[in-house]
Amino acid sequence: MSKPLLVLDPVGTAACCPPLSREPLSAEQAVQVAPLLKALAEPVRLRLMSLIASHPGGEACVCDLNDAFDLSQPTISHHLKVLHEAGLLDRDKRGVWVYYRARTEALASLGALIGNPSS
Repeated sequence: MSKPLLVLDPVGTAACCPPLSREPLSAEQAVQVAPLLKALAEPVRLRLMSLIASHPGGEACVCDLNDAFDLSQPTISHHLKVLHEAGLLDRDKRGVWVYYRARTEALASLGALIGNPSS
């Protein structure tokens, strides 16, 4: 039996919570936010997010990303799928290629959650 796909709204999930420096997360809030952080906690996925978000126009084709890694295209696609399923990337198929765009609002929401203790 396959695992049901959990679709997260990263903006709403991270926005549910006050900055960590202001008050502790509840157990339920931690359960909501952990999948987003887990998706980013893998070095290849973190680099992929960075490459896509900083790419001209804020989007990149899989063909633009393969050369940055010593990994097979299916492995890169797997990592992109994890980020997409976590809600951190949007994707758009154009012909034979898939283009990915970082959900900057999701990243901003996570940034606000982590917060700046000096502010």
